[in-house]
Amino acid sequence: MSPVREHTLLLGDVAAGDELPELAIALTRTLIVATAIASRDYQDVHHDPGLAQQRGSPDIFMNILTTNGFVGRFVTDWAGPGAVIESVSIRLGAPNYPGDTMVLSGTVSAVADSEGRDDGRGVVDVAVRGANSRGDHVTGTVRVALPVAAAPEAGR
Repeated sequence: MSPVREHTLLLGDVAAGDELPELAIALTRTLIVATAIASRDYQDVHHDPGLAQQRGSPDIFMNILTTNGFVGRFVTDWAGPGAVIESVSIRLGAPNYPGDTMVLSGTVSAVADSEGRDDGRGVVDVAVRGANSRGDHVTGTVRVALPVAAAPEAGR
């Protein structure tokens, strides 16, 4: 499991080529069903093994909303609580089935300063990959805004 950062990274702390700590997620049946229901996705392929098999799948599988949530968590765990996700662009591949593990990995692909912004932030693009035993489950890019400088301490 990757550590959750307590303090937000500053833009100057990040460089293209930096690798994020991996995050392994055990794909339990409960996780797949609970996250589908939590995201109000009641499609039977996400909770009913028999109906999933009738539709040609060997078992239930994770929905895209859950995958998107894990991608966001992966990046914000690395960047810290003050990071702001500005965009997520992902593509799904091999399904996430119960009994497997998805390992998320990422690399900083670009860093841009705060030019043209008035919020004191710059942006970082992170290339993300989530793989399981069948191959790449998800690939894509997350753009996250980081502060250029540390926020002043409260009470000063």
